[in-house]
Amino acid sequence: MNTISRPSIRVLIVDDDPAIRDMVVNYLEDQGIQAISASGRQDMVRHFADSKPDLVVLDLHLGQEDGLDLLRDIRSDFDTPVIIGTGHRREEIDRVVGLELGADDYLTKPFGLRELLARIRAVLRRRELGRAAVQRGPERGRYRFGGWLLDRRARRLTDANGTVVTLSKGEYALLVAFIEAPQRPLSREQLLQATRIHEDVYDRTIDVQVLRLRRKLETEAGAPQIIQTERGVGYVFALPVEVL
Repeated sequence: MNTISRPSIRVLIVDDDPAIRDMVVNYLEDQGIQAISASGRQDMVRHFADSKPDLVVLDLHLGQEDGLDLLRDIRSDFDTPVIIGTGHRREEIDRVVGLELGADDYLTKPFGLRELLARIRAVLRRRELGRAAVQRGPERGRYRFGGWLLDRRARRLTDANGTVVTLSKGEYALLVAFIEAPQRPLSREQLLQATRIHEDVYDRTIDVQVLRLRRKLETEAGAPQIIQTERGVGYVFALPVEVL
Protein backbone atom coordinates (compact mmCIF):
# COMPACT_ATOMS: atom_id res chain seq x y z
CA MET A 1 0.00 0.00 0.00
CA ASN A 2 1.25 3.49 -0.84
CA THR A 3 2.54 5.23 2.27
CA ILE A 4 0.37 8.32 1.84
CA SER A 5 -2.80 6.22 1.91
CA ARG A 6 -2.41 5.53 5.61
CA PRO A 7 -5.06 7.11 7.86
CA SER A 8 -2.29 8.98 9.72
CA ILE A 9 -1.82 11.34 6.75
CA ARG A 10 -3.99 14.45 7.18
CA VAL A 11 -4.57 16.92 4.35
CA LEU A 12 -6.18 20.30 5.04
CA ILE A 13 -8.24 21.85 2.23
CA VAL A 14 -8.60 25.65 2.54
CA ASP A 15 -11.22 27.04 0.15
CA ASP A 16 -14.13 29.44 0.56
CA ASP A 17 -16.36 27.39 -1.77
CA PRO A 18 -18.16 24.70 0.29
CA ALA A 19 -18.96 22.63 -2.81
CA ILE A 20 -15.28 22.42 -3.76
CA ARG A 21 -14.27 21.64 -0.18
CA ASP A 22 -16.80 18.79 0.05
CA MET A 23 -15.85 17.40 -3.36
CA VAL A 24 -12.11 17.35 -2.61
CA VAL A 25 -12.53 16.02 0.92
CA ASN A 26 -14.81 13.21 -0.23
CA TYR A 27 -12.47 12.25 -3.06
CA LEU A 28 -9.39 12.14 -0.84
CA GLU A 29 -11.25 10.14 1.79
CA ASP A 30 -12.19 7.64 -0.94
CA GLN A 31 -8.46 7.35 -1.73
CA GLY A 32 -7.65 6.52 1.89
CA ILE A 33 -6.38 9.97 2.87
CA GLN A 34 -7.78 11.71 5.92
CA ALA A 35 -9.02 15.12 4.75
CA ILE A 36 -10.32 18.10 6.68
CA SER A 37 -11.42 21.51 5.44
CA ALA A 38 -11.36 25.19 6.32
CA SER A 39 -13.14 28.16 4.79
CA GLY A 40 -10.56 30.76 5.84
CA ARG A 41 -7.90 31.85 8.31
CA GLN A 42 -9.91 31.25 11.49
CA ASP A 43 -10.73 27.64 10.59
CA MET A 44 -7.19 27.04 9.35
CA VAL A 45 -5.63 28.31 12.59
CA ARG A 46 -7.99 26.11 14.59
CA HIS A 47 -6.98 23.00 12.65
CA PHE A 48 -3.28 23.75 13.11
CA ALA A 49 -3.85 24.24 16.83
CA ASP A 50 -5.71 20.93 17.13
CA SER A 51 -3.21 18.85 15.14
CA LYS A 52 -0.83 20.11 12.48
CA PRO A 53 -1.79 18.69 9.07
CA ASP A 54 0.73 16.86 6.91
CA LEU A 55 -0.10 18.96 3.86
CA VAL A 56 -2.27 21.96 2.98
CA VAL A 57 -4.11 22.59 -0.28
CA LEU A 58 -4.66 26.36 -0.21
CA ASP A 59 -6.83 28.36 -2.61
CA LEU A 60 -5.35 31.83 -3.06
CA HIS A 61 -8.74 33.44 -3.76
CA LEU A 62 -10.71 33.34 -0.53
CA GLY A 63 -13.29 36.08 -0.90
CA GLN A 64 -12.45 38.73 1.70
CA GLU A 65 -9.15 37.07 2.63
CA ASP A 66 -5.94 36.84 0.63
CA GLY A 67 -4.60 33.31 0.37
CA LEU A 68 -1.04 34.66 0.10
CA ASP A 69 -1.44 36.12 3.60
CA LEU A 70 -2.49 32.70 4.86
CA LEU A 71 0.55 31.18 3.16
CA ARG A 72 2.75 33.70 4.97
CA ASP A 73 1.07 32.73 8.25
CA ILE A 74 1.85 29.06 7.66
CA ARG A 75 5.45 29.70 6.65
CA SER A 76 6.10 31.94 9.65
CA ASP A 77 5.60 29.01 12.04
CA PHE A 78 5.49 25.71 10.14
CA ASP A 79 7.30 23.77 7.41
CA THR A 80 4.10 21.97 6.39
CA PRO A 81 4.03 21.37 2.60
CA VAL A 82 1.57 23.63 0.79
CA ILE A 83 0.02 23.24 -2.66
CA ILE A 84 -1.58 26.47 -3.83
CA GLY A 85 -4.56 26.78 -6.14
CA THR A 86 -4.42 29.68 -8.60
CA GLY A 87 -6.64 30.88 -11.40
CA HIS A 88 -8.23 33.76 -13.25
CA ARG A 89 -6.27 36.66 -14.69
CA ARG A 90 -3.67 36.85 -11.92
CA GLU A 91 -2.74 33.19 -12.01
CA GLU A 92 0.86 33.71 -13.21
CA ILE A 93 1.55 36.47 -10.69
CA ASP A 94 -0.06 34.45 -7.89
CA ARG A 95 1.88 31.35 -8.85
CA VAL A 96 5.26 33.10 -8.86
CA VAL A 97 4.62 35.00 -5.62
CA GLY A 98 3.24 31.88 -3.96
CA LEU A 99 6.29 29.82 -4.90
CA GLU A 100 8.63 32.54 -3.70
CA LEU A 101 6.75 32.69 -0.39
CA GLY A 102 7.33 28.97 0.13
CA ALA A 103 4.61 26.99 -1.63
CA ASP A 104 5.77 23.53 -2.66
CA ASP A 105 3.63 23.18 -5.78
CA TYR A 106 0.65 24.76 -7.52
CA LEU A 107 -2.50 23.84 -9.42
CA THR A 108 -4.38 26.08 -11.84
CA LYS A 109 -8.13 26.03 -11.28
CA PRO A 110 -10.19 24.31 -12.42
CA PHE A 111 -8.09 21.20 -11.81
CA GLY A 112 -8.82 17.50 -11.94
CA LEU A 113 -9.03 15.49 -8.75
CA ARG A 114 -6.66 12.85 -10.08
CA GLU A 115 -4.07 15.54 -10.80
CA LEU A 116 -4.50 16.91 -7.28
CA LEU A 117 -3.95 13.44 -5.82
CA ALA A 118 -0.82 12.94 -7.95
CA ARG A 119 0.63 16.27 -6.82
CA ILE A 120 -0.13 15.51 -3.17
CA ARG A 121 1.68 12.20 -3.52
CA ALA A 122 4.65 13.83 -5.26
CA VAL A 123 5.03 16.59 -2.65
CA LEU A 124 4.81 14.14 0.26
CA ARG A 125 7.28 11.81 -1.45
CA ARG A 126 9.78 14.65 -1.84
CA ARG A 127 9.30 15.55 1.81
CA GLU A 128 10.10 11.99 2.91
CA LEU A 129 13.19 11.91 0.69
CA GLY A 130 14.34 15.17 2.21
CA ARG A 131 13.91 13.84 5.75
CA ALA A 132 15.81 10.68 4.85
CA ALA A 133 18.68 12.76 3.49
CA VAL A 134 18.83 14.78 6.71
CA GLN A 135 18.89 11.60 8.82
CA ARG A 136 21.87 10.33 6.84
CA GLY A 137 23.81 13.31 8.11
CA PRO A 138 26.07 15.75 6.29
CA GLU A 139 27.55 14.73 2.96
CA ARG A 140 31.30 14.21 2.77
CA GLY A 141 33.70 14.87 -0.06
CA ARG A 142 35.26 17.63 -2.08
CA TYR A 143 34.51 18.54 -5.67
CA ARG A 144 36.57 20.58 -8.10
CA PHE A 145 35.17 22.23 -11.22
CA GLY A 146 37.09 24.83 -13.16
CA GLY A 147 38.96 26.78 -10.54
CA TRP A 148 36.28 26.21 -7.91
CA LEU A 149 36.38 23.85 -4.93
CA LEU A 150 33.29 22.74 -3.00
CA ASP A 151 33.87 21.06 0.37
CA ARG A 152 30.58 19.42 1.29
CA ARG A 153 31.72 18.43 4.77
CA ALA A 154 32.41 22.06 5.61
CA ARG A 155 29.68 23.31 3.28
CA ARG A 156 32.22 25.75 1.88
CA LEU A 157 32.82 27.01 -1.64
CA THR A 158 36.13 28.65 -2.57
CA ASP A 159 37.22 30.26 -5.82
CA ALA A 160 40.54 29.87 -7.67
CA ASN A 161 42.19 32.32 -5.26
CA GLY A 162 41.02 30.40 -2.19
CA THR A 163 38.46 33.05 -1.31
CA VAL A 164 35.35 31.70 0.40
CA VAL A 165 32.14 32.50 -1.46
CA THR A 166 29.04 32.50 0.74
CA LEU A 167 26.03 30.56 -0.52
CA SER A 168 22.46 30.64 0.73
CA LYS A 169 20.71 27.35 1.51
CA GLY A 170 18.96 27.44 -1.84
CA GLU A 171 22.13 28.26 -3.79
CA TYR A 172 24.08 25.51 -2.03
CA ALA A 173 21.35 22.92 -2.66
CA LEU A 174 21.18 23.86 -6.33
CA LEU A 175 24.96 23.67 -6.74
CA VAL A 176 25.00 20.20 -5.16
CA ALA A 177 22.27 19.10 -7.56
CA PHE A 178 24.34 20.32 -10.50
CA ILE A 179 27.66 18.76 -9.45
CA GLU A 180 25.96 15.40 -8.92
CA ALA A 181 24.88 15.45 -12.57
CA PRO A 182 27.50 17.47 -14.47
CA GLN A 183 27.28 18.05 -18.22
CA ARG A 184 23.78 16.58 -18.27
CA PRO A 185 20.63 18.57 -19.07
CA LEU A 186 18.32 18.80 -16.08
CA SER A 187 14.71 19.93 -16.20
CA ARG A 188 13.33 22.44 -13.73
CA GLU A 189 11.27 19.67 -12.11
CA GLN A 190 14.40 17.53 -11.64
CA LEU A 191 16.21 20.46 -10.07
CA LEU A 192 13.21 21.22 -7.88
CA GLN A 193 13.12 17.65 -6.59
CA ALA A 194 16.91 17.53 -6.11
CA THR A 195 16.95 20.71 -4.05
CA ARG A 196 14.13 19.36 -1.90
CA ILE A 197 16.20 16.25 -1.18
CA HIS A 198 19.32 18.18 -0.19
CA GLU A 199 17.74 21.08 1.68
CA ASP A 200 14.44 22.31 3.01
CA VAL A 201 14.47 25.22 0.57
CA TYR A 202 11.49 27.58 0.70
CA ASP A 203 12.24 29.54 -2.48
CA ARG A 204 10.87 27.10 -5.04
CA THR A 205 11.47 29.24 -8.11
CA ILE A 206 14.34 27.38 -9.76
CA ASP A 207 14.95 30.15 -12.29
CA VAL A 208 15.49 32.61 -9.44
CA GLN A 209 17.93 30.26 -7.71
CA VAL A 210 19.84 29.72 -10.96
CA LEU A 211 20.13 33.48 -11.45
CA ARG A 212 21.47 33.94 -7.92
CA LEU A 213 23.97 31.09 -8.27
CA ARG A 214 25.17 32.40 -11.63
CA ARG A 215 25.95 35.72 -9.98
CA LYS A 216 28.27 33.88 -7.59
CA LEU A 217 29.97 31.58 -10.14
CA GLU A 218 30.00 33.28 -13.51
CA THR A 219 32.42 35.94 -14.72
CA GLU A 220 29.54 37.40 -16.71
CA ALA A 221 26.13 36.34 -15.43
CA GLY A 222 24.59 37.57 -18.69
CA ALA A 223 26.77 35.19 -20.73
CA PRO A 224 27.00 32.10 -18.51
CA GLN A 225 29.69 29.52 -19.20
CA ILE A 226 29.14 27.25 -16.18
CA ILE A 227 25.36 26.99 -15.78
CA GLN A 228 23.92 27.15 -19.27
CA THR A 229 20.30 27.23 -20.36
CA GLU A 230 19.20 24.18 -22.33
CA ARG A 231 16.40 25.41 -24.56
CA GLY A 232 13.18 23.45 -24.08
CA VAL A 233 14.67 21.40 -21.22
CA GLY A 234 16.09 23.43 -18.35
CA TYR A 235 19.75 23.87 -17.41
CA VAL A 236 23.06 22.07 -17.76
CA PHE A 237 26.19 22.36 -15.59
CA ALA A 238 28.71 22.65 -18.41
CA LEU A 239 31.97 21.97 -16.53
CA PRO A 240 33.37 18.52 -15.75
CA VAL A 241 33.46 17.78 -12.01
CA GLU A 242 36.37 16.04 -10.29
CA VAL A 243 35.67 14.20 -7.03
CA LEU A 244 38.63 14.51 -4.62
